[in-house]
Amino acid sequence: MQNNETIVISVGGSLIAPDQINVPFLKNLKKFITKEVGLGKKFIIIAGGGKTCRRYQDAAKQIGSLVHEDLDWLGIHATRLNGHLLRTVFYDIAFPALIKSPHKKVKTDKPVIIAAGWKPGWSTDYVAVRIAKNMGAKRLVNLSNIDYAYDKDPNKFKDAVKIKEVNWKTFRALLPTEWTPGLSAPFDPIAAAEAEKSSIEVAIINGSRLTQVENYLEGKTFTGTKIS
Repeated sequence: MQNNETIVISVGGSLIAPDQINVPFLKNLKKFITKEVGLGKKFIIIAGGGKTCRRYQDAAKQIGSLVHEDLDWLGIHATRLNGHLLRTVFYDIAFPALIKSPHKKVKTDKPVIIAAGWKPGWSTDYVAVRIAKNMGAKRLVNLSNIDYAYDKDPNKFKDAVKIKEVNWKTFRALLPTEWTPGLSAPFDPIAAAEAEKSSIEVAIINGSRLTQVENYLEGKTFTGTKIS
């Protein structure tokens, strides 16, 4: 791929703050992104909410009955907190403002843009896909805490099969038909439909294996799932 390519990276909240803030991961991410920027690449990084999001949502549900919109806003603000953390991590090479809308046109000479959750009803996966479409990016890396996507939940089914490469039609058939706040799935089904429609390739890669992201970006064999 060309060196001046813009790549979208969606960073799961489980990587940013699995329990405490994951400083070693953030240091490795900055080192990796900085090196790739030195090669001419540009990045748009979207922060997820992860456990921070679910803790707030679970606490709220234990106290009272909440509508999906309220649960969504808790999750959105969790992504924005994580997003501001990423913005400070990349302060020297990042656009100074956190992007909260996937439709915002950003003109900057900075090689990194940080974004987070948008509004109720839309996941950060969807935000990532819409930003990719908006900014003309054709590849999206979804960093999570898993090595591969599976045909079913490997925590529940011992016969779950890992997926190395798959087309969107086949992959979407494995997903729920709707997205709900806090949904635990390899990729948001609504975002998947948008990615297929926009011909955006998605790679699901374990964030603790950033060398595999490098392999993917260079067109080499990598540990992870490629959906196109």
